[in-house]
Amino acid sequence: MTVERARRSRQPLEGVILGDNLEVLSRLPDGCLDLIYIDPPFGSRQRRRLASIRTGDGEQTRVGFGGRTYRWRTVSVHEYRDDLDLDAYLAFLAPRLTEMHRALAPRGSLYIHLDHHAVHHVRLLLDSIFGADRFLNEIIWAYDYGGRSRDRWARKHDNILWYARSASWVFNRDAVDRIPYLAPGLVGLEKAARGKLPTDVWWMTIVPTSGSERTGYPTQKPLRLLERIVAASSNPGDLVADFFGGSGTTAVAAARLGRRHLIVDTNPEAVRITEMRLAAVSKAVLDPVKPQGHEIG
Repeated sequence: MTVERARRSRQPLEGVILGDNLEVLSRLPDGCLDLIYIDPPFGSRQRRRLASIRTGDGEQTRVGFGGRTYRWRTVSVHEYRDDLDLDAYLAFLAPRLTEMHRALAPRGSLYIHLDHHAVHHVRLLLDSIFGADRFLNEIIWAYDYGGRSRDRWARKHDNILWYARSASWVFNRDAVDRIPYLAPGLVGLEKAARGKLPTDVWWMTIVPTSGSERTGYPTQKPLRLLERIVAASSNPGDLVADFFGGSGTTAVAAARLGRRHLIVDTNPEAVRITEMRLAAVSKAVLDPVKPQGHEIG
């Protein structure tokens, strides 16, 4: 289904798309997405190009979704290095986050994965789009890998902001993987055997360099991280979207947990890896999700 047909029929687009996420977002029907997770790039020191286009007129033609050809012209172009240019980064994110807010279902959620450079600035931006009362959690993904600073505490965590579309949201606490108690002897045998629900601090390993999960994609996130988010904040059959698809971990988590997916990326290699991983999931027998990595709490 093309994006235009999806919007007219109010049916959501699904699958893996090679293209500009803002273009895809702007053509999605209102309220069609149940969960969005994004890990927008920042600090990779790559040059990124932000172009605004207008369709319907212009000298250039473009083949869009479903093979449809249309005329277009560039309205403005801005390039930046995604290192510490926060103003450009926020200008890049703002229209995309606005469209994500529109495309979320009434009980939908947005999780956005950031680091210490940008998290506080993006939270203020999200407060202005979603409303400060729609902020639910700042999740700390803590890991212990890599070198140690000599003049400050080593930075060993990422930040994940969770916002809800409305005053009611999905949270399946019984579907969330449990973690060991730090002092199991204090809670009794039954509770100790069951484990406890995670808090907003998640201790998980990164994707091991030599692990079978590793794809070689530089920003790959562990499957267990995405499975926890998808299990907690969506239901079977829901549509889960990732507009910075990368290595496709969101798609794999959605497929393993019985959700549909919409994955968008501008990198052909990202699309290739995602489709390869999804093909492997479709061939496998869907076993119960097993913990990958180690967490304490």
